[in-house]
Amino acid sequence: MADILCIGSLLWDIIGRSPSPMQMGADLPGRITRLPGGVALNIAAALARLGLRPALLSAVGRDAEGDELIAACGQLGIVTDHVYRSEDLPTGRYMAVEGANGLIAAIADAHSLEAAGDRILRPLFDGRLGREGRHWRGPIVLDGNLTQKLLSDIARTALFAKADLRIAPASPGKAGRLLPLVTMPNATIYLNVEEAGQICQRRFHGVEDAAKGLLEHGARRVLVTDGGNGCADATTQGILLATPPRVLVNRVTGAGDAFMAAHLAAETLGADRDSALDAALAAAARHVSGDIGT
Repeated sequence: MADILCIGSLLWDIIGRSPSPMQMGADLPGRITRLPGGVALNIAAALARLGLRPALLSAVGRDAEGDELIAACGQLGIVTDHVYRSEDLPTGRYMAVEGANGLIAAIADAHSLEAAGDRILRPLFDGRLGREGRHWRGPIVLDGNLTQKLLSDIARTALFAKADLRIAPASPGKAGRLLPLVTMPNATIYLNVEEAGQICQRRFHGVEDAAKGLLEHGARRVLVTDGGNGCADATTQGILLATPPRVLVNRVTGAGDAFMAAHLAAETLGADRDSALDAALAAAARHVSGDIGT
């Protein structure tokens, strides 16, 4: 049985990292890693490390890479029984290049997830994880790699109405997909300042400005980050601000996922807003300062 559902991308992360600053066209020595990835997977893995039992709802091909990915998830303590396995769709991939000056470029190939559509949600209504009149009531992590249509359908369906819904955009380029979900009364949205700007179609100056803008846009609760510059946990009752620990940045891919997982885990285990925010910032700091070979 699962404590938390994580719905979204499950793929292979292929990350090239150099310890030196990089510019467009640079050709530098570094390390290239291949790890299980995707927003939903990254959050599920972090939740499992924190002692919770997450289950994934996603799409993976019935190919060798898919079999290897499912096996890797099992070793991480993640339930994959409900992952949709496709005969004709390949397992997805994410490729990124990072330097000492941050993310240089990234491409996410999540086309199989998009093509699978609402088939990944079947366990929520076919009796495995829920059914009519008995919908899932626990936490659900939802990432923005799903299609605009599916996210719009999720905003209208009763399947998610009773859940503690936690939402992440996946990337600035996909943040606009979340617009139908922003005003859901049971939604908490995690995003950075750039993603907030994409949703609200305006430029924000810092986390507090972005948080206020999202609340004005109809959001009930948002957590806005801006790298090492600060963080805001905002509700209609007020805005809580915090500053991340100062650390040496060795990697940036997955930092937002680490933040979100730690925050959700802390609140699931009963922490108050201040303590949960401190735990999330500490987890993100540990992630970005981790060895680039891990």
